[in-house]
Amino acid sequence: MLVGYVSDERYVALEGVALEFEQAGRSVAVVSSTPRGAVYADLAPGPYRVTLVKDGYGPKSVQMTVDPAQPYQFRLLSDGLLGYMWPKWVKSGQRSEFRVHSVEPYRLSLWRYGLEKEFIRLIGWYDEHGPRATMQITPDGDYVQTGVRWNKVGYGSPHHTQLLAGPQRSGLYYLHAETPSGRFFSFPWVVAPEHPTAAVAVLASTMTWNAYNNFGGRGNYVNATSLPPTPTVNGRQDLARYNSTVGYSEWGARDEAYQPVSWERPEPFNHIPREVQSTDPIAGRQACHLAEAEWRFLAWLEREGFAYDFYSEHQLHNGELPLDAYKVVISQVHPEYWSVKMYEDIKAWVRQRGGRFMYLGGNGLNCEVEVLDDHRMRYKTHIVSPPSGVGSLDPDDPTKTYESRFHRTHESEANLLGVVFSETGIMTAAPYETLKPEHWVFAGTGLRAGDRFGSHSLHERIPGGASGHETDKMSPSSPPNTILLAVGLNPENGGAHMTIYETPSGGAVFSVGSITWPACVLVDDHVSRITTNVLTRFLA
Repeated sequence: MLVGYVSDERYVALEGVALEFEQAGRSVAVVSSTPRGAVYADLAPGPYRVTLVKDGYGPKSVQMTVDPAQPYQFRLLSDGLLGYMWPKWVKSGQRSEFRVHSVEPYRLSLWRYGLEKEFIRLIGWYDEHGPRATMQITPDGDYVQTGVRWNKVGYGSPHHTQLLAGPQRSGLYYLHAETPSGRFFSFPWVVAPEHPTAAVAVLASTMTWNAYNNFGGRGNYVNATSLPPTPTVNGRQDLARYNSTVGYSEWGARDEAYQPVSWERPEPFNHIPREVQSTDPIAGRQACHLAEAEWRFLAWLEREGFAYDFYSEHQLHNGELPLDAYKVVISQVHPEYWSVKMYEDIKAWVRQRGGRFMYLGGNGLNCEVEVLDDHRMRYKTHIVSPPSGVGSLDPDDPTKTYESRFHRTHESEANLLGVVFSETGIMTAAPYETLKPEHWVFAGTGLRAGDRFGSHSLHERIPGGASGHETDKMSPSSPPNTILLAVGLNPENGGAHMTIYETPSGGAVFSVGSITWPACVLVDDHVSRITTNVLTRFLA
């Protein structure tokens, strides 16, 4: 009979895993998994202790119940080096636990990522007396919903705590783990100030980081609603992402079909190689729109002498970011996923209390997320693209369209940002064309009407300019007083719209509508000067 399936941390089927089933301390079956990861054994239904072993993967024993109607999902973790902080964001003085998976001893150190990578201190060497004692194991089943729960099995001793207090200086920190054999893995830690120290607050797009994280076999782009009943053998053949008629993954599913996604997992895509510096090109597909790209903007702030406090989006959501203590809040690169509370708090701060918001990204605030608790979120990402490629269709009325997923569940983000994402120009990059050179935004640039700017970029996934990767444009939902300052020269009128508007309360919103903008601030003089002009004016 089919007992279950066995897969790795990406939910890829594992062939040749040896499994021994025991009852009452007696071995009753020893079997091996098939190429599909299937486990067949002549067993009666009931509870068993099962031991799994395969070269290159961490062995483990689990208690499970054989149920012919419900094949069990065994999960193994491949040998390697991974880690994450939990929580992934703290205030100065608060503590997080480092959770590292290594099959050999590892050295851990703390660094702050600004204009330079600044060594903070050595945390120490970690090993244990037993064999492979720093190896972690994962739960079975869909642990994307629950978190990986590292440091839970065999880490009960109070003498071996792995807690770190957030440094006094706010910023983007990274933990560096390295082994004697030369393995290296780095993982981020957002440290907000205990009390505000600057006039500028910058947001880390931690909700978007989680959306793109498919560790465990699921994210918002792979197996978005749930794990399929059988593990992946060939991704292009098996995954709905590549075979769905409605676009990525199961985006045609209703919101309630999407299972929770936990932050409590490693984020391999946010690893930054040891040798990379802030002024280097951004290599790789994921790095160009996640933490590494955001680091480039923080480096620019420090190069230009702008003090800032750094927060996770989760801290904005739960009220730990005191908005009224800041003159300017900045969201950048790709803040695609926001909660309604975040959105309404920022909008009220801008409209009613004179806050100034800088949106230096693209395809932002485009999809509502529901924050379930301190480690889980759910995406409301149901979408069916209309033939125009703009916005999404109403799931109940195909004749009705929305400007975005956020518009479907709340309101168009253009109400706040002045712009909203559209698919035209997607996966292209180009310079901007100046439309209103007389505006103070362009002071000191020397740009005239029709001049181009933003040609130089560190973005290697989509090279070509500051208007790119994914771009936003004005819409009927943009505030009536929104000024169009410049437009990207991407194909099919797909260029980003650079906009600004002010509110009677003294608030203002400046938007560039492009993911690639922060990848240009360190290397393009015009992009740098425009960003400086806006930030300086907003701080005045």
